[in-house]
Amino acid sequence: MYRLARQAFFRFDPEVIHHWVMGGLSFTARYPGALRLLSRACELRDPRLEQTCFGLRFPNPIGLAAGFDKDAEAVASWPALGFGAVELGTVTAQAQAGNPPPRLFRLVADEAIINRMGFNNQGALNTTERLRELRRGPPLRIPVGVNVGKSRQVPIEEAAADYRQSLALLWPYADYFALNVSSPNTPGLRELQTGERLAELLAAVMEFAAQQDKPRPMLLKIAPDLSESELETIAALAVKHRLAGLIATNTTTSRDGLTVATTEAGGLSGRPLAARALSVLRFLASLKTPLALISAGGIFSTADVYTRLKAGACLVQLYTSFIYQGPRLPYHLNRGLLKQLESDGLGSLEAVIGQDLR
Repeated sequence: MYRLARQAFFRFDPEVIHHWVMGGLSFTARYPGALRLLSRACELRDPRLEQTCFGLRFPNPIGLAAGFDKDAEAVASWPALGFGAVELGTVTAQAQAGNPPPRLFRLVADEAIINRMGFNNQGALNTTERLRELRRGPPLRIPVGVNVGKSRQVPIEEAAADYRQSLALLWPYADYFALNVSSPNTPGLRELQTGERLAELLAAVMEFAAQQDKPRPMLLKIAPDLSESELETIAALAVKHRLAGLIATNTTTSRDGLTVATTEAGGLSGRPLAARALSVLRFLASLKTPLALISAGGIFSTADVYTRLKAGACLVQLYTSFIYQGPRLPYHLNRGLLKQLESDGLGSLEAVIGQDLR
């Protein structure tokens, strides 16, 4: 059924369709009856899928990556769709329009997307108000993370203060935070991945975190376009500053693996990113740090998820595959994971994580 719907959707501009979908999910999120119907169709709960990662309990390992629900418009819909976590944002301290459209492009033959959105969002205060209202209602069934980035107008030298401004507003309402220093669509942002800049940012952010009454896991989202020496430096700094984990990876500026050439600028996601994302994950896991690893990039099938878990990820995140395969993708992935556990004679996914390293 979704294949037929997709043919119709894909005749329209990708960003227009995204707004339509988010409007529908936002509407659904406001009505418990609609959420129950959605849950019956898409949610699969089983204790064998549950696990604890950086101190939080996740009902399954399938997370929605940042970039889909930028402004916390449909938070209650994501667990009903079967996700085990949602990462909101990217949120910046200042509301901003992002880059001029068109800025989102489908590469259907490659099941890929190029985006140069540029952190378009309504700002940290707006997201804070929505999350505050949401927390007054029934408890959410999944952890809610917030991905935080640098406001475009802020000079790179003032980035730490800008991140702290967002964190100060959002701190009481998120279960974890991800620092985004790796989007290719904000000029100069990836400079924050370099050793000295990153050390300054992490020191400032973690100093702020230590002053708060309630602890929150802090993660760092990194690019796939890094050398092994750069990855090792980043991991060492994350350990030194006591981050909870790394999200590997963001979109890529590379065009390797595409079957159809394109001149569109922006970050590439989807199937062509899979091999590089897995390679980065395996290298980070080989360092055997205490950092939790979340894998993102090119995850489309149960086999993809299982491979990432065995390679050392405790969770995975989806975005592009959700667009190409539809709303029941989390259900199919979770059902496939249960079948794989039964085939391997294992009682839980926790027995799978890092299996390759052992």
